[in-house]
Amino acid sequence: MKRVLSRLSVLTLVLGATLASPVGPAQAAGNTLTVDVGTVVRPVTHVGSGGLYGVGSDTKPTTDQLLPLSPNGFTQPAPGTTHLGNGATEPCCDALDVANNITRAGAQQFIRMPDIYPTFPYEWQGWADWEQKVRTMVQARLAATTTTNIRGWELWNEPDWTWDTADAGSFNSGWTRTFNVIRSLDSVTPIVGPSDAVYNHDRMLSFMTNARNTGTLPDVIVWHELDDMNWNAFDDHVADYRAIETSLGISPRPIAINEYNSFNQMDIPSVAVHWISVLERHGAREAHRAYWFEAGTFDGLFTLSGQPTASYWAYRWYGAMAGNVVRTTPQSWLDGVAAYDSSRKIVNVVLGGDSGNNSVRVNGLGSFGSSVQVTVSAVPGSGRNTQVSAPTVLSSSTITVSNGTVTVPVNGMTAEGAYQVLVTPAAGPTTSWQQVYEAENANVVNAQTRAASGASNGSYVGGIDGSADMRSHSFVDFTVNVPTARTYTMTIRYANGTGATSTHGLAYNGGGWSTVSYPPTAGWAQFSTTTVTVSLRAGYNQIRLAKGSPFFPGGTGYAELDSITLS
Repeated sequence: MKRVLSRLSVLTLVLGATLASPVGPAQAAGNTLTVDVGTVVRPVTHVGSGGLYGVGSDTKPTTDQLLPLSPNGFTQPAPGTTHLGNGATEPCCDALDVANNITRAGAQQFIRMPDIYPTFPYEWQGWADWEQKVRTMVQARLAATTTTNIRGWELWNEPDWTWDTADAGSFNSGWTRTFNVIRSLDSVTPIVGPSDAVYNHDRMLSFMTNARNTGTLPDVIVWHELDDMNWNAFDDHVADYRAIETSLGISPRPIAINEYNSFNQMDIPSVAVHWISVLERHGAREAHRAYWFEAGTFDGLFTLSGQPTASYWAYRWYGAMAGNVVRTTPQSWLDGVAAYDSSRKIVNVVLGGDSGNNSVRVNGLGSFGSSVQVTVSAVPGSGRNTQVSAPTVLSSSTITVSNGTVTVPVNGMTAEGAYQVLVTPAAGPTTSWQQVYEAENANVVNAQTRAASGASNGSYVGGIDGSADMRSHSFVDFTVNVPTARTYTMTIRYANGTGATSTHGLAYNGGGWSTVSYPPTAGWAQFSTTTVTVSLRAGYNQIRLAKGSPFFPGGTGYAELDSITLS
């Protein structure tokens, strides 16, 4: 998000002085967040761990800083940007310049096209100028033949107040015209929008009606959530939008909130936790932290000198989630997000929002045994300029399981801080490091996550079919974290219903390609395994399995991916 003063004057997003904390709850203590391990919400994809202008260069933040956060996606300015956001003295971080860093971190990005202009609000220079800019941006992307992580053209930004209706005509007509210019050059890359600053039923209905009637429907629906405490309205916005789709006979589109959190509350860890919780709970595909301040700090997760803030640790706890997001039920202002990694028997809960003594009740732990090990950690409510070198461990204890349930006290909470509750069997996780990596938790590019009873964790990745060029290449990027540098055995769980042997390309850490063969299985979503070896460095590594990818001639046949296991 940027250009703070002009936006605030138009939208009145900030009502005077910056708030010191979230609005206080009616009951500031004695509340319980309930976690139901057996009720799956969705596979873990770290919906909320994206950023607008979050990456400032190929090294800021460094790839090593980004990897533990498991970023999902970013919105970056257009190729050749001249934009000067938030007092910057020179443009930065266009999508093609930072693409390698984002790819190494296992994420994808939208290109924000109007940020080709230097100022905000944008100064319209006429249709001839705009259409020439659009052509130049698209041609620059098409020339970047090794860049695979562009998953959308964002045609405009906050047209509900930045579109120059007097000189450019209506936004709906402008959308159609711009859409058609892009599609005349690029028929493959998704188009996303309308990207309004504020969700509005009438505007969305008008926009979608025009888009349907003109054949210019966006592939991904985008709007922004920027008001203080607005997480309370997000579910209503989603429900309203889905009702519009139904009323117009439009198939469901993925939802991306590519700017979330307010100027006032951007650096309050508990507010970030609230946002993450509702974004996961109510069906966003991805969401990007708003750009109110400096580019390249992941929107305040790092200080200007590159040190972690309190909010960083909340997102790092979230980034460590694997397996499935499971149901959480808030009480009063206490809310959180939780995931269950069945391969290691870890329940990871990140919470916040209330003060005083509260608790987390975890149901569905029957398979954990008669007692569990529980660790509770905390970070303070400090802001973007305060380094927090590590979380504080508040307690580590063994708790008896009663009817599959434990209740964990989280005492002395502050309304601004964030907290983590980790629950494992009493002897600890079943493995000392993560060895099983589900394909649906990985960075899935030009393929689909599907459900199947025979898939481990209930989901797998299919439709890994594209090999034409960098826009349509299909692959799955696994981010793995191993304890030592050595050769590992990697077991791939796959399905191949073609009746003949299929192949994928295998590469890791930017190295050369080898070929993985998949003999036929009993059918699609009917899984078997094959084994290869990989030489990995200690710490984080990127492993790609691809039907198509730059510098790879392309796989043969088709195969689906369920998981990989390192041993």
